[in-house]
Amino acid sequence: MTTTSTTTTGLPRLPLGDWVADGVDWVTSTFRGLFDQIRAVLEWCYGSLDTLLGGPPFWLVALLLAAIALLVKGWRLAVGSLVGFALIAAVDQWSNAMNTLALVILASVVALVLAIPLGIWCARNDRVSQFVRPVLDLMQTMPAFVYLIPTVVIFRVGVVPGIVATVIFAMAPGVRFTELGIRQVDREVVEAGHAFGSGERRILRQIQLPLAMPTIMAGVNQVIMLSLSMVVISGMVGAAGLGRDVVTALQRVNMSLGFEAGVSVVILAVFLDRVTAALADRSPVARALRTTDA
Repeated sequence: MTTTSTTTTGLPRLPLGDWVADGVDWVTSTFRGLFDQIRAVLEWCYGSLDTLLGGPPFWLVALLLAAIALLVKGWRLAVGSLVGFALIAAVDQWSNAMNTLALVILASVVALVLAIPLGIWCARNDRVSQFVRPVLDLMQTMPAFVYLIPTVVIFRVGVVPGIVATVIFAMAPGVRFTELGIRQVDREVVEAGHAFGSGERRILRQIQLPLAMPTIMAGVNQVIMLSLSMVVISGMVGAAGLGRDVVTALQRVNMSLGFEAGVSVVILAVFLDRVTAALADRSPVARALRTTDA
């Protein structure tokens, strides 16, 4: 607690930070059991993903990832991905890259599980949208480092605070793009569904979501990219992966280690970005729009 009662401008000091700290302490002590359960679940999910990606020989995982690139985009992305993965292995960053990929996948999935239903709710309820919009603005403009403070207090040092902070930081585009995509669906198409006797759930499932899918997939792409951007910050709280090497390189002013870890992050980012963008282009609606434009 601060001992001063006025600010440097002479105004009475508002102890806003103290109130927030007290609130976090109360939440931590009150819901400690729940947070321990969440920590255990996230650690198990992360450990399983990390074992799945890092356990097999690197060439097998690299071939499987390149096969995904081949299926969704083509041989150029597949070959480029193989070259990139070979470079990651050559600089001895493969294990760290798989740690990072596991963290990004888990955080992205959790963020999307929360963001897409919330985006649908916002699109169907203007009051909810008006309430959620400033919260999303706050989530996107708050410095990412700030999220680490309460998450470390609640979940303690390790990979879990990094995952939770990443989810908070990355889920806003998922909500926004989902709401935007559904709101952009032609009202006449929705009214036609009502005219044929379709209920709200069926209209959402068979009309609104398919037509909004290209926009929703753009949101998925942004969620993944923002999750990857949190890698370095997650490394500051003990999360394994490339972020920890970047932090170590910064602390030791190790140019070679920092460059190798940074290049590995870039390769993962390019792979994930191209694959998710290709998945959006392969949706039936996106193909129909390209056919119409042609």
